[in-house]
Amino acid sequence: MMNIKTEELMNATIQDLMIPGDKVAHVQVGNNLQHALLVLTKTGYTAIPVLDPTFKLHGLIGMNLIMDSIFGLERIEFEKLEKMKVEEVMNTNIPRLFLDDTLEVGLDLVVNHPFVCVQNEDHVFEGIFTRRAILKRLKKRVHQPDIG
Repeated sequence: MMNIKTEELMNATIQDLMIPGDKVAHVQVGNNLQHALLVLTKTGYTAIPVLDPTFKLHGLIGMNLIMDSIFGLERIEFEKLEKMKVEEVMNTNIPRLFLDDTLEVGLDLVVNHPFVCVQNEDHVFEGIFTRRAILKRLKKRVHQPDIG
């Protein structure tokens, strides 16, 4: 049987726990791989969302996808970084959450992914839901004694 505070935690929505989209590094579908590599390198992230000019979520681009795309048979083909576009390499088969999804739905997804993109019903990118956000909330919850 769940106590009131545990129940409140489990009923929190993704919107309550996500990092807003305006604080999340991203690239656009038309950017070249060199730009994506620069953003990834500067931020220190291994993957970032790919959006179109209307901020609709199209997928994720990651360091591994970029590197795989420039490995030739005998050498790394760095010149491909300027010519190839993010949309040619990105992963479009990604998990997605909606603003009103519960923490429980988010937990199922972040078991296998360090973060999951959040979108609204029109597929517009709203932010990311991270393992870190869950762990921070859980830590806070563990250190607060139950009342009643």
